Amino acid sequence: MWGRPREASSMYKRLPSRDCTSVVDMEEDSAPLQNGMSPETSNPSWRLSLPHVLVAIISSFLFGYHIGVVNEPLESISVDLGFRGNTLAEGLVVSTCLGGAFIGSLLSGWIADGVGRRRAFQLSALPMIVGASMSAMTNNLAGMLLGRLFVGTGMGLGPPVAALYVTEISPAFVRGTYGSFIQIATCLGLMGALFIGIPVKAIAGGWRFCFGVSIIPAAVLAIAMVFCAESPHWLYKRGRTEEAEAEFEKLLGGSHVKFAMAELSKSDKGDDTDTVGLSELLYGRHFRGRYDTSVVFIGSTLFALQQLSGINAIFYFSSTVFKSAGVPSNLANVFIGIANLTGSIIAMILMDKLGRKMLLLWSFFGMAMSMALQVTAASSYMSGSGALYLSVGGMLSFVFTFAVGAGPVPGLLLPEIFPSRIRANAMAICMSVHWVINFFVGLLFLRLLEQLGPRLLYSIFGTFCLMAVVFVKRNVVETKGKSLQEIEIALLPQE
Repeated sequence: MWGRPREASSMYKRLPSRDCTSVVDMEEDSAPLQNGMSPETSNPSWRLSLPHVLVAIISSFLFGYHIGVVNEPLESISVDLGFRGNTLAEGLVVSTCLGGAFIGSLLSGWIADGVGRRRAFQLSALPMIVGASMSAMTNNLAGMLLGRLFVGTGMGLGPPVAALYVTEISPAFVRGTYGSFIQIATCLGLMGALFIGIPVKAIAGGWRFCFGVSIIPAAVLAIAMVFCAESPHWLYKRGRTEEAEAEFEKLLGGSHVKFAMAELSKSDKGDDTDTVGLSELLYGRHFRGRYDTSVVFIGSTLFALQQLSGINAIFYFSSTVFKSAGVPSNLANVFIGIANLTGSIIAMILMDKLGRKMLLLWSFFGMAMSMALQVTAASSYMSGSGALYLSVGGMLSFVFTFAVGAGPVPGLLLPEIFPSRIRANAMAICMSVHWVINFFVGLLFLRLLEQLGPRLLYSIFGTFCLMAVVFVKRNVVETKGKSLQEIEIALLPQE
């Protein structure tokens, strides 16, 4: 599973980076392209790669949709399938997806490297189609759980492959913007599940429509991927050079193909036949930085801190807080969705302007301050409507600041800093860590809230946010505007 040849690194060169002068020197010697313009002075058209990115993020839309699809109609499902009042069964309907997602994410690296990025997308769509069909047509709990397990497997496979694909096909100058599309698509999926679930909740058997309708975007993803470009990185790694050139032409335009291929060939140092062992993946020093930290450790820690910040616990508990303030749960979910979507759009605008590291730092710091508002609202010094409004404001602020950085950045940053040789398998490990932490936070949150109380629990979440600020400051590097090749050469340890 881990023994894959080293992939050539990236491709798109923007203006010369002052941080990578050696790379610039090599590329200044490149022969002019047919039109006399070198890639140092012109960027590829973003319009060529955009359609491929838009198809890829359908998987993220489906991810968000299936995360939220059972929230509204869960009560109707429990009545129709005969487990009303069984909290364990209700929890399994929600959490079985997480188990499937862990399996899918763990296999994602092997699948993406084995069959390619396009076929990996199609393989992620297949269990979502099968699982959604089973859930829509079942008449018992077992059928529902099996369907949710299938759906979860596709959900776990899709996001890491989307992160890989978008990173590898995007020109450097818009890679951050395109990466933000993944988070926006997830938000739209969550809101889509909400807006479909609210009206059908009152219709007998309407929940079946909620599952069935998700078959349409999954089928679109599987079919549209036939017409999308394969990752030139993957093709080059497999020795399919002519096909890689053809895909570059689709993504960049003919005038940039020679330069893109030249960059890929420069990355071929003659050691591409080496295989990546599991121990090397986990403990190898794939990062030359101030502290010589394993890049896989950095990625796993970022995803762990993202979940330990309490974001999913806030999502789970938001309706109760809003209800205490007199806001109906449906409206509360809409407010949360709007805050999430607004923050994601702002992240898209700022990602290639301020950079990944800056957004991460301010996002985690803003989340810590939002948790401080929650702690203040839960203290004995606050009471009545003031405490409720402060709690609501803190919750919306927390979701907004999360969406600005801590939500979208890790999934974009990690494929950028992972060396091409380990990129797919490293993403698989990091996303698996994400799902494990997500599962345990969801499992233990209500019990911890009951035993520790909101003040102490929110203080713990805020502490993890501050720990994330320190970790990002010490270990994360900026990748804004740099080609994947520049990043890899700059970060890999010198021999």
